[in-house]
Amino acid sequence: MSAGAGTGVGAGTEPAGRHERLALWVISVAQLVFLLDATVVNVALPAIQRALGYSDAGLAWVVTAYSVAFGGLLLLGGRAGDILGLRRVFVAGLVLFTVASLLGGLSQDQWQLLVCRALQGIGAAGASPAALSLIAATFAEGPPRARALGAYTAIASIGSPLGLVAGGAITTWLSWRWVLLVNVPIGIALVLLAPRALPEPATRAGRFDLTGAVTGTLGVTLLVYGVLRAATDSSGVSHWTDPAVVGTLVGSMVLLAAFVAVERRAAQPLVPLRIFADRQRSGTYLVLVLSSTAMFGVYFFMTLFLQRVWGYTAATTALVYIPMSLVLMGAARGSAKLVGPIGARNLTLVGLVLAVAGLVWLSAIDAGDGYVLGLFLPTLLVYAGFGLTQVPLTLTALAGVAPGETGLASGVFSAARQVGGAVGLAALGTVAWAGATGVSAGAGGALATGAGRGFLGAAVITAVAAAVTAVTLRARARERETTGS
Repeated sequence: MSAGAGTGVGAGTEPAGRHERLALWVISVAQLVFLLDATVVNVALPAIQRALGYSDAGLAWVVTAYSVAFGGLLLLGGRAGDILGLRRVFVAGLVLFTVASLLGGLSQDQWQLLVCRALQGIGAAGASPAALSLIAATFAEGPPRARALGAYTAIASIGSPLGLVAGGAITTWLSWRWVLLVNVPIGIALVLLAPRALPEPATRAGRFDLTGAVTGTLGVTLLVYGVLRAATDSSGVSHWTDPAVVGTLVGSMVLLAAFVAVERRAAQPLVPLRIFADRQRSGTYLVLVLSSTAMFGVYFFMTLFLQRVWGYTAATTALVYIPMSLVLMGAARGSAKLVGPIGARNLTLVGLVLAVAGLVWLSAIDAGDGYVLGLFLPTLLVYAGFGLTQVPLTLTALAGVAPGETGLASGVFSAARQVGGAVGLAALGTVAWAGATGVSAGAGGALATGAGRGFLGAAVITAVAAAVTAVTLRARARERETTGS
């Protein structure tokens, strides 16, 4: 956390009560909007494709442009808050996010929308880490801060599914453009309230690790771009041997290797490599990357299947996600009570095994299947399983972290979620479109086959996550230190 944490409103410099509630409202709504925007466009994808003429593989960039920018710059955003001021960076990020949302909603060409989605991600990457640190600066240690972080975490768990529901409703009753434009009035309200509601903790001396930020972000971006370009599209055309694809993937590996070298030598690295020395924490980050890969794939392919194979409208698609979202939220909330008696490792394993079973079942989906057996029951297993993993993964990621590095560990945790989802969607897209090769397109046959392959790929990735959990997460003796059980 930044210097000054714990010296704000809740620490005695301002009266408690209404001011604190307003601060929590501003921080939580901002975080909700940032997380919601990672998925709000999913239900609107077919409408965006019709309006701007994206290819199937290129359409994934509408989602990944935001996720890569958001995830790739989260750690730099957190560092900027420490040096320039948490409230200042929070407001600046909100302004950029709001302006990009306005311009994105008015886009007339493919490139315009992609640039605006990336700018939205950059704004969110600045404001989101500052928001988490501002909670520590606003609320005193103990029950006040615990309650505030509880509300913050609850909102984080509903952001993605709520985005799917909101996207369907907005696309049906307004236009796909309003999935972006709706951010504008919310953003303006938050920008106006933030100076009144939030403290400005003291900054600390330091400098930006710009070299690390540039090499790391460009390396991840080129990796996603290369996998997307290489992906076999729904017409069966593969691009893995294209010189541009090979060059892009090689370039990404060089940049990521340079990033590691830079962080190893930097006096003030963006990501001190010592944070990965603990096997449990490193394993947790890897599990999060893998599970995010699977979840992003479920959102993306299920939306396309519902609308383009079964012919659902955007509004009907949104309704489909409501019970699934409730299961995800309920499982996440229930896991907070179960993690003590069951243990973080065991509860994570239970959740991942449930998700694997649901994904394998879902991979058999066909154009002629019924809703209940073909989609509803398997997706309930998937969402319940991933919901059970949220609290134990958070606890194990923060277990044993030094007080001065809690913010860094949280930042890496958030970055792993965002970047894992973006890269995973690209990889699963490759599997899905390759799986459709040679299949008749009649009655949505090609897309149904591709979606089934995508779900099966997600199942394999989730099974790998379960294996990593079993090997790297510690047994209950260490978990008692973390959970207090």
